[in-house]
Amino acid sequence: MERLPVMSDACAVCGLGTVVERVRRTTHVVAESPAMQAVLVRARDFADADAPVVILGESGTGKEVVARALHASGPRGARPFVAVNVAALPGDLLESELFGHVKGAFTGATAEKQGLLEAAHGGTLFLDEIGEMPLPLQAKLLRALEDGEVRRVGDTRAFGVDVRFVCATHQDLARLVTEGRFREDLYYRLKVLVLRLPPLRDRPEDVLPLARRFLAEEKRPGPGFSPEAERRLLAYRWPGNVRELGNVVRYAAAVARGAEIRPEHLPEELTAPAGPAARGGTAGEPAAMATLAEVERAHVLAVLERCGGSQAEAARVLGIGRNTLWRKLKAYDGPA
Repeated sequence: MERLPVMSDACAVCGLGTVVERVRRTTHVVAESPAMQAVLVRARDFADADAPVVILGESGTGKEVVARALHASGPRGARPFVAVNVAALPGDLLESELFGHVKGAFTGATAEKQGLLEAAHGGTLFLDEIGEMPLPLQAKLLRALEDGEVRRVGDTRAFGVDVRFVCATHQDLARLVTEGRFREDLYYRLKVLVLRLPPLRDRPEDVLPLARRFLAEEKRPGPGFSPEAERRLLAYRWPGNVRELGNVVRYAAAVARGAEIRPEHLPEELTAPAGPAARGGTAGEPAAMATLAEVERAHVLAVLERCGGSQAEAARVLGIGRNTLWRKLKAYDGPA
């Protein structure tokens, strides 16, 4: 049974729905900061349109959450919202996932399969990390965008679909175009409506409301954050943005075990004396006496530990590819 978006709450500033339903739980859009409120005002303007939207922002800034809110607040809100992470699938599998395939199209295609474009008919297709899409597949996506036509892998027949495209990336698409890694015609076809999400360090008013929201989702008894713990949360630079904050709160909730969350319950990078270096410092502020490589190594290993050793999750928090993380970890096996 299709699950419909929850639209019980709306932003008092822009009217955009701020409670959206995901597969297992609802997600709340938090926007106390002027920077984020400005984004939501523009997103509400875009919600009723049917043109493609590109959401730009660092990894972990909440691009998919905003995409879901935008979808849920528009005329397609009662129709499917289908999300796919382009970077998570190899090119040949991604083509089959997006466009579907006919029986016998390739080895292992034992039955006909509907693609995600078909599944999103009438609704929204969210393509996360669109900059990672292979060039040959970009040409096929461009055809679907321009003509609304889809052809399954191995099929000779095309059929129409009615889909709104919302894409997201942490990369500079214009730079990818100049480097020949992204089609110029697809770039201009997608870049109609653009939203730029600010990093969490540029929206400090949202840090504590987000932290309290994440803590409420842990369904833990007892008090919240101590004043000193809140000061530590506000002082940190959040290189992993909202996703990293969510992981920090989950870690603290597990360590505190129902007690008030104090500084000693926070991960080491938020409490270490060399915090300014780990946080990136401020303009003109001298960092602790450590090399950039040493600071990066400490942060990468801390994130990996907080993610329970999961390289896939750590790579998402850090905003890098799994292969990049693997190479860094391999290098760390040598002298620090």
